[in-house]
Amino acid sequence: MLQKTFTEDYLNGIRKKNVGQRTRYYVKGSHLAIISSEIFDKVQAEMLNRARLLRTADGNQISSGNRYSSKYLLSNLLVCGNCGGGFRRRTERGKIVWRCGTRVEKGKAECKNSPTLNDQDVREMLGKVVCNGEYDENVVKDRVKRIDVYEKRLIICYAEKEGYQICEL
Repeated sequence: MLQKTFTEDYLNGIRKKNVGQRTRYYVKGSHLAIISSEIFDKVQAEMLNRARLLRTADGNQISSGNRYSSKYLLSNLLVCGNCGGGFRRRTERGKIVWRCGTRVEKGKAECKNSPTLNDQDVREMLGKVVCNGEYDENVVKDRVKRIDVYEKRLIICYAEKEGYQICEL
């Protein structure tokens, strides 16, 4: 990339970042690549997949509710139905619970009605509803696309056009 910066006034010599004031040039093949273009394209696709903003088929951007996290499966699935924020795993008084990230960071003023979910209760419910008995993380990962959490119910959205299911809390 050429002309990322430019000198506005040659007398004082102050350089400015070029954010559209001047034409920028891209020189293809100007140096040896550290990685192949195929690997670069795969990494870019994975980064887009993990991004906080998702692009829909018509080109619009929507918030995915949370950042990609591979530590806990449910942190990628639980989405607040009130504000659209992702749920976070927390330990409160020795119990593992899930709380709306917006409510944790910004308080009740930003997200009034999001519930606190007990981790064990969520796992038991997913075991009964999704896994036909025993909770299995691999089955949940394959079948569930998203879980919208409202004050008194969970809406489990399935992947692969299986529809959705409403569960009372």
